[in-house]
Amino acid sequence: MDATDRIILDRLQADGAQTYAEIGAAAGLSPSAVNDRLKRLRAEKVIRRMTADIDPIAVGLSLLAFVLVAVSEPQGEGRFREAMKAAPEVLECHHLTGEFSYLLKLRLRDTAHLEQFLMDRLKPLAGVVRTHTLIA
Repeated sequence: MDATDRIILDRLQADGAQTYAEIGAAAGLSPSAVNDRLKRLRAEKVIRRMTADIDPIAVGLSLLAFVLVAVSEPQGEGRFREAMKAAPEVLECHHLTGEFSYLLKLRLRDTAHLEQFLMDRLKPLAGVVRTHTLIA
């Protein structure tokens, strides 16, 4: 990856709706050269995916919460991770060292939705022995 690739990536991160012509103007490339570089960056997995940055409040998800989770059974961690991948409330799931096994970043409608997630989706999972929730 060179300096031109970094310009392209910076432009995409700032505004993914820019045209290849706009990105090319900033990077000193033609639109077709930008297209070729983006194809290569996707193939090399530098660009993992293209997404939209949605305002969570505008779509009714005004509560941001972080949940620390202790999982006691190493064999149950695979099932835990799969369940978290499938949960639309989970924005991020990080494996930790120390007292807790995972840190979840959640977006929810309200505290009732948080309670429902904890009681129906998280705590019933085999191996989950303790949680600690922080509302941001």
